[in-house]
Amino acid sequence: MSFDDAAAAGIHRLSIPTPFAVGRVNTYLIEDSPLTLVDSGPNSGKALDELQRGLAGLGHAIEDIELILVTHQHIDHIGLVDIVASHSGAEVAAIEAAVPFISRYSDAAAEDDAFAASIMLRNGIPEDIVRALESVSRAFRGWGARVEVDRVLREGDVIDFGNRKLEVGFRPGHSPSDTVFLDSERRMLLAADHLIKHISSNPLITRMPGSQERPQSLVMYLESLRRTREMDLDLVLPGHGDPITDHRELIDQRFTMHERRAAKIHALISDRPRTAYEIAQALWGNISVTQAYLTLSEVVGHTDLLLNDGRAVEREEDGVIRFEAA
Repeated sequence: MSFDDAAAAGIHRLSIPTPFAVGRVNTYLIEDSPLTLVDSGPNSGKALDELQRGLAGLGHAIEDIELILVTHQHIDHIGLVDIVASHSGAEVAAIEAAVPFISRYSDAAAEDDAFAASIMLRNGIPEDIVRALESVSRAFRGWGARVEVDRVLREGDVIDFGNRKLEVGFRPGHSPSDTVFLDSERRMLLAADHLIKHISSNPLITRMPGSQERPQSLVMYLESLRRTREMDLDLVLPGHGDPITDHRELIDQRFTMHERRAAKIHALISDRPRTAYEIAQALWGNISVTQAYLTLSEVVGHTDLLLNDGRAVEREEDGVIRFEAA
């Protein structure tokens, strides 16, 4: 099955440019009643132009959109939502966990940056790199925008259309607000960044709503993947890249990859205690500033697996955490 099969079922992929390393983002137009846009692309003139052209190619305009579904809080997915909603009057629907962030985007993004800075410093990233990454994050902030949510979604909710129903699934891990939409009759899943074919979805360490505790993002993500693995699907429509036709095989590959990475990190800390930043350097060499938090999230996620299995312990000295094999 392919994007053509989804289009035949009334779900059209619109590929929108982003300024990020991940490349283009997949948004989707559901030709049904209500006419629905799933995600929007980043807040840029180029993205808006291509979104308008993509809609026009299907015989529609932004003003025709009646419903916007938000899959999660990342800026390449929410940046144009407010513009589309203001031009069309569309209702905006998002999972409850996304609302605290997207409804107060600028303040929440600044709070997330402060949270991330504290995590980086505690895990051994030098302060000059932390401050540089904060500057990069502030520069990127303009690609997102505040979203006014009209309809708050929860796990198990059903969205009724003229010719289909979509069931809402909450799958946190890659972000605190990842949401999937299941068309059970057609065995299709709109999965956004929860599952991507060509790359592993990075479970970024991000504040959970109402908490300042560091979440175990990878542990949470693996549990979300287990739930998705149980679903009977023929086609998964991701937020980036190509469609997925065997989600169970892909998810099993992801499980194996994470097990191997945890084993590699265990070997590194068996040699000597290391900070998460030192582990990241051992795995990937010199890390660019823009990748520092992503790689840190990857390492800390796997040390969480080791800690939970009793295979590692963490020691804190002078405010910095080091991991050693148990």
